[in-house]
Parts: sequence; C-alpha cells; structure tokens
Amino acid sequence: MSRPTDSKYAHAEHSESGLVKVLGSRDALFVGFGAMIGFGWIVLTSGWLQDAGTLGAMLAFAAGGIIMIFVGLVYSELVAAMPFAGGEHNYLLRGMGPRAAVFGSWAITGGYISVVMFEAVAIPQTIEYLVPNLSQIYLWNFAGSDVYLTWALVGSAAALLIGWVNIRGIREASLVQTFVVSFLLLVGVLLIVGTAVGAEPSNAQPLFTGGVPGMIAVLVAVPFLFVGFDVIPQSAEEVNIPPRRVGALVVVSVLMAIAWYLLIIFTSSMAIPSAELGNYELVTADALIALLGHDFWGAVVIAGGLAGIITSWNAFLIGASRLMFSMARARMIPLWFGKLHPKYRTPSNAVLFISALAFIAPFMGSGMLGWIVDAGSPAIIIAYFMVSIVFLVLRRTEPRMDRPMRVGGRGNVGGVIIGCMSVVLTALLLFIYIPVTPWSAQLEWPSWVMFGGWMLLGIYFLVRLPGGIRPGEQAEDQLITAVKAKRGE
Repeated sequence: MSRPTDSKYAHAEHSESGLVKVLGSRDALFVGFGAMIGFGWIVLTSGWLQDAGTLGAMLAFAAGGIIMIFVGLVYSELVAAMPFAGGEHNYLLRGMGPRAAVFGSWAITGGYISVVMFEAVAIPQTIEYLVPNLSQIYLWNFAGSDVYLTWALVGSAAALLIGWVNIRGIREASLVQTFVVSFLLLVGVLLIVGTAVGAEPSNAQPLFTGGVPGMIAVLVAVPFLFVGFDVIPQSAEEVNIPPRRVGALVVVSVLMAIAWYLLIIFTSSMAIPSAELGNYELVTADALIALLGHDFWGAVVIAGGLAGIITSWNAFLIGASRLMFSMARARMIPLWFGKLHPKYRTPSNAVLFISALAFIAPFMGSGMLGWIVDAGSPAIIIAYFMVSIVFLVLRRTEPRMDRPMRVGGRGNVGGVIIGCMSVVLTALLLFIYIPVTPWSAQLEWPSWVMFGGWMLLGIYFLVRLPGGIRPGEQAEDQLITAVKAKRGE
C-alpha cells in the first residue's frame, strides 16, 4: 500500500489540483463525533423509553454501540493504511475492484444524503418549538403533515448557508463544527448537573418494556444515529496528522457517541415518569426543565438540538461530497461531481448537488422524517458490511500492506477475529431490515422506493464500467485508463 509520503498522498497534499490538508486532531474528532450527534436525541428519546424501558433502551444502544466499535476498528486500520479522500471508495476498490467500490460507496453516499435531508427538515421543526407561529402560508399536505411556506423556507435557507460554508473550505466548516460541538458538550454537562440535583429514581421504572421486539425497535435506529465516525475517513486527505492517529480518532469518536446517547436516555428517564412520556414531543428538553425547574433550560437543550443538527448536517455534507469527488475522480460517476472550486479547492459541484436535495426536502414536510431514516439506514449497513469483508480480504491478499495502525495486535489472528465479528454483526443488523421475521423492521413502502431508487441508480453506474479491472493498489489507475479508452479520450 502507498505510504503517506508516496506520490499519491503527496499529490493530494501539495498539488494545486488536490484537496488542502488543514485539519488537526480535534477538528477531525469533532467532525466524526458531531456527525453522530444530530437531532434524534431530542425527538426520539421518548419513543425509545416507551418501546424498551430505561434499561432496555440503554442495553439496545450499548449493543448497537458494540457493533459500531467493531466496525470502527475495521475502519481505523483501513484509513490509517489508505488516508485518502473517499474512505470506503478506496478500500473497496483496492480489495474487491471497481464494481464493488461503486456499489458500496454509492450506498453510503445515499445514507449520508438521507441524513442531510433529515436535518434540513428537522431544523424548522426545532425552531418551531422556540417560535410557535413559524408556520404561515399553507402550501399542501404531504405524508400526513401540513407544509407551510415560512416553515419550509427556514430549512431551505439553512441548506444554502451550510452549503456556502462548505464550498468556502473545510477549514471554515470545521471551525463551525468545533464551536457547535463545544456547545453540545456544555448541554451534556447541564444534563448531568440536572440529574444530580433533581432526579427522581422512581421515574426510571419500568426498566424493561416491550421485551425483545421493544429492544429491536430501538436497535433499528442505531445505524442512522451512529453513522458519522466514517466521515473522518472521507476527509482523510484534508487531515494534517499521522495516519495512525486518524485511525485512533475513529474509535474514540464512536466511544464518545455511545456515552452521549446513554447519558441522554438515563437523564431523560430520571426526569419524567414513563406514563407521561407520550405527552412530550421533545422529551429531552422537557426533562431538563423538570430537573432544573425553569423553562429557560428547555430552550438551552433546544439550542443544543439545533447545534446537533448543524454538526451532523455539516459533517455528512463533508463526507458525501468527498465520496462523490472520489468516485468522479476515478471516472465511476460523471466527472462533473469531481470538479474542485478554483479558489477554495473544495468539491463544489458535489456540495451544490447535495445542498439542492436538502433545499427541496423541507417542502415535503416533517411527515417524511421517518421515511428518510428508514431509507438511509439499510444503505449505511450495506456499506459497513462490505467494508468489513474487504478488511478480511486485504488481510489475506495483501499481508505485507503497510498498516500504521494494525488492530488486533501484530499477529493476524486478532485482526481476523475483529473482522469476522464486524462481518457477522453488520450482517445481523442488515437482516433486521429484511421483512422475513416478526422482529424485522416494518419499513413503509416510500422508504423502500427511496432506497431502491437510489441503489438502482448506483447499479446503472456499476454496469457502465469497463470489465477486467483487477483489484489492487493500481485499480484506480487501471480504471481511469480503461474508461478514457472506452470513451475515446
């Protein structure tokens, strides 16, 4: 494998046609952690507690977190070995060839875009908590929710703003990320203080409800809520730290997210009796009001929710645009997506495309939030499953690959065990979405249409690729040459 000092990496660092390396350790960590802390902890906590009970919900998240730790370990070795923009694109291309790379990369790109669209709808819904008269000028009813012009324009305006920040450069985007994540951490401290001074332990009862199906219902949300640590690999060419440290940050970001979600479930359960949870739409905000005794603290949590929306939106826009840039650079999708801004050296066309989808999303109303989550989650798990497999493939086919961070110790056994665990656990998580058991997630047909439509477009790009490209270090160069020859360039 190419070392960080070889020509490919140096080109990305020094050439005027490449991305700019400006991110430090804290920047990269906050990009990954902030991506995982979106808006779900504000609006979904009540449902988790009602579905599984306090301890049941915490165990479901702990189990999901363990799965993500194994996946994070797999990613940490791969990103340290291949610190290039696009993450999964590089790993799958080298280990399994271009068709697998298109399928897996396109899948997780769809997952990322689904999060961006989710946040574009979530931001006016959150602001409406602070500005009750936000919804004016009725437009239509979509997916069971009324859509108002003023409400939708708030989300669309946010799409324009965050897109503009990302076009200007990842440094500006990471500064926004660092500031907002710092505020989120302050909200976490307030929740801990509130629990210490105002908690009522009896509110946490029942500890379990709904049995295994209840825990499964919570576990289904885990891929959507934990996706984000893999944004760190997407921006690896823009991180100015040693590759080994980049890999370590992936695992640290997952551990931070597990701690965050467990904190949210625990503090919310201690503040509000379970019988009353259904009366609260934004239960985490109402929990801090109950703990500290003033409406002001609810507004602080809502501000934290807005912060979570921005960090998640920002991070996934970074990740999705870098994936599209990498696929375009390899001639897998139209070259238009690989264009860099002449001044800011960012993948501006990819950012514009994703921001345009985010601009449209609020006009479909809040009723589509569940559809977006359900459509994005299986796409994300498909990519995690494929990366876990390619981790094992590369351990077998390229045992001498330079691995600055080798998980499982110096030998091969520990790493193979970790890889096998990641394959099995992600396969089981993917199985949840297949409607063949009573415990399967019951996805609505619009979710399947959105998921299927996106994946069919990826398959279209896949079948158009020339054949005969061998996996390996030079797979991308072979592909570029073959595509140019096919197009007569």
